[in-house]
Amino acid sequence: MTSLRYQRLYVNIDHVATVRQARRSAEPDPVAAAVLCERAGADGITAHLREDRRHIQDADIHRLAATVTTALNLECAATDEMLALAEALRPVAVTLVPERREEVTTEGGLDLVRSAPQLRESIARLKRVGVRTSLFIDPAAEAVRAAHALGTDAVELHTGQYAHAPGDPRTLRALAESAALASSLGMAVHAGHGLSVQNVGPVAAIPEIEELNIGHAIVGRAIFVGLAEAVREIRQAMDDAREADRF
Repeated sequence: MTSLRYQRLYVNIDHVATVRQARRSAEPDPVAAAVLCERAGADGITAHLREDRRHIQDADIHRLAATVTTALNLECAATDEMLALAEALRPVAVTLVPERREEVTTEGGLDLVRSAPQLRESIARLKRVGVRTSLFIDPAAEAVRAAHALGTDAVELHTGQYAHAPGDPRTLRALAESAALASSLGMAVHAGHGLSVQNVGPVAAIPEIEELNIGHAIVGRAIFVGLAEAVREIRQAMDDAREADRF
């Protein structure tokens, strides 16, 4: 068996805020959740501040920036408002994602052709203040090459198609081939969306993927076993997969 290099787990705490916003109350607190996740072994915390503020709020991001001791990854659209916030708070990383008001959650990768000028300027702005950049993209060669041309530090491969059809070898092949291409071009490779203990193994075993962003499955599992145990379960599933010689 071949052991692969350690893979980071970033826990997305958006859905803790979703539960809170159902009552517009103070609980459960996503910042307290972030602290628990870190203590349970998370390598970083991810939070998506959407333009419609449906879950994470501005105050949450300010508190997270002051509280997170591992690394904070801010997910946001490439708008002046969001970029100004990132420039002020300077999280470790910003992942630029597409947004549509009518979607339940992010449904696909960025349109790197139509949005190229906006994304290029956004990346440049973030780099000027020392913030690492990542683009949320579909697992396709043309998207990887377009992201590289824009100058991003990393790409996050959208694993939604794989999560919906984990038994289809084409979905995993697309992720593996895109990860290999991105790495060969000098970009860091992340992945996320719809991953859980049940399906994370094959994605975690892709050698070039150095970071996974997982949220909904962890928060959902936490209802039954607690947040810390849910983090430990997904961490163990990732580690088990990295021990397997699958690629």
